[in-house]
Amino acid sequence: MASQVEELKSKANAAFSAGKNDEAISLYSQAIGIDENNHVLYSNRSAAYAKGSKYDEALKDAEKCIALKPDFAKGYSRKGAALSFLKRYDDAIKTYEEGLKIDPSNQQMLTDLENARRDAAGPAAGGMNFFSDPQFLAQLMTNPKARELMNDPETAMLMRMMQQQPNNTALLSNPKLMKLLGCVLGFELGNESDLSSQMETDSKASSAKKEPSTTTSKPTTNPTTSTAKPTEQSKNMTSEQSSAEAEKEKGNEAYKKKDFETALAHYNKAIELDPINMTYYTNRAAVYFEQKQWDNCMKECEKAIEVGRENKADYKLIAKAYARMANVRTQEQDYTGALKYYNHSLSEHRNPDVLKKKQEIEKLLKEQEQLAYINPALAEEEKAKGNEYFQKADYPTALKHYSEAIKRNPSDAKLYSNRAACYTKLMEFRLALKDSEEGIRLDPNFLKCYLRKGHALAAMKDLGQAMAAFGKALEIDPNCQEAIEGYRQCSVKSSDDPEEVRKRAANDPEIQQILSDPGMRLILEQMQNEPQALRDHLRNPAIAQKIQKLIDAGIIGIRHG
Repeated sequence: MASQVEELKSKANAAFSAGKNDEAISLYSQAIGIDENNHVLYSNRSAAYAKGSKYDEALKDAEKCIALKPDFAKGYSRKGAALSFLKRYDDAIKTYEEGLKIDPSNQQMLTDLENARRDAAGPAAGGMNFFSDPQFLAQLMTNPKARELMNDPETAMLMRMMQQQPNNTALLSNPKLMKLLGCVLGFELGNESDLSSQMETDSKASSAKKEPSTTTSKPTTNPTTSTAKPTEQSKNMTSEQSSAEAEKEKGNEAYKKKDFETALAHYNKAIELDPINMTYYTNRAAVYFEQKQWDNCMKECEKAIEVGRENKADYKLIAKAYARMANVRTQEQDYTGALKYYNHSLSEHRNPDVLKKKQEIEKLLKEQEQLAYINPALAEEEKAKGNEYFQKADYPTALKHYSEAIKRNPSDAKLYSNRAACYTKLMEFRLALKDSEEGIRLDPNFLKCYLRKGHALAAMKDLGQAMAAFGKALEIDPNCQEAIEGYRQCSVKSSDDPEEVRKRAANDPEIQQILSDPGMRLILEQMQNEPQALRDHLRNPAIAQKIQKLIDAGIIGIRHG
């Protein structure tokens, strides 16, 4: 039985290395069926699930691995990776820290812990707010070429999306948007970022990883050391490898000068001399990327991965090849394909930059899905159904139709107002408040949203803010009876509640300014000790206005009689 498990595990490992993920999962599962207490099988299957973007399954297997063998460090590494992919960064950090207690020198886990902490901190603030800058928009409208580009519906849509989401770098990489931006700025934009400097790094890592191609060369003393100096590394190369490196360097120089045909010629020669170094294939793929030969670039990356796997290249190089394939799909606007290759890349090596690109693509796909779903006509139909059920007091069904209407037309403030009314009937006041505020954001002069907001806040006992909402409604329509009555009721209730008076005063800058004025404090103290002094102070219009403000807010009361 043990030999059968070992055979299945070996086949699964080979399938996993060859990129046959589903086959590997099946073989690991068969082995687990025979030996369900083998922690290594769960660890390996967890890695296979993660590679296939099945992160929940990967997490379950990692937890099972740890349960079977709590001192097995790799189990914590698998669990931390699954949690990170699920964006549960705090849990991932705790898991990596537990694993490092078992194996403090585990460099991979240390790196993954650092990445998890960085991801937990979130992206840096800021963004490309110039898309909403009036000066930029003026330049856009006065530039004939830019105006012509804006006639394209997709370009116009991308421009609007960038104004709403200034931090969305995935959108910015869209060729149409980059062309528009370059048109206004006066130069062309749009090149791949990982150019010749990355090629050299990739090449050194690849040469350090593989075996010499002939038996006449000296064996490498430390083939995985990435800090070796080029002169030391060259001592361990065959003459063919050295010549190939020289061709690669010539190719890189030509690449930097954008002499792509010459660069290709040198990379081709390097491959002839050393066909098992995957870096030369990825360098050639970079040239095809610059030439916008997308099919050739994809084929070259596939070949690089095949050569890399056969010769046990560094997994980081495999990851970079997949990332370049994702970049191609992004340029082609095949965002589903891009997401697939970013996932493949991350399953090989969890690079923070690649993870960020993946998350941006996920966000973009979600936005595209939402945009494709928008249909104002269907939204009106759903709203009518919602109104019908609302009149019947079937609020849960009305809520369902209002929510569908919002999905179909998320820019209609009336829909949020209707759903806010529905939430209020269902006693979900916080959700009613949220919808009211979204409606106000969409249409700052929409009276009903202020009324909904006022009623929701009043129900939540936040009387001061409710009065402010009803006050805004009265600014729009001074004769609105619902706003007048709402304000009056909140005012009566708040005057009987000292705590509410205190809260309202704390939220009103004008009241705070009056109360912090030493002169006014002296007057208020005098009024408390000598009530008849009020008459004298009211003769001063400025002081009278301040006293009236405090009376209206309920800070001071006037006794009659």
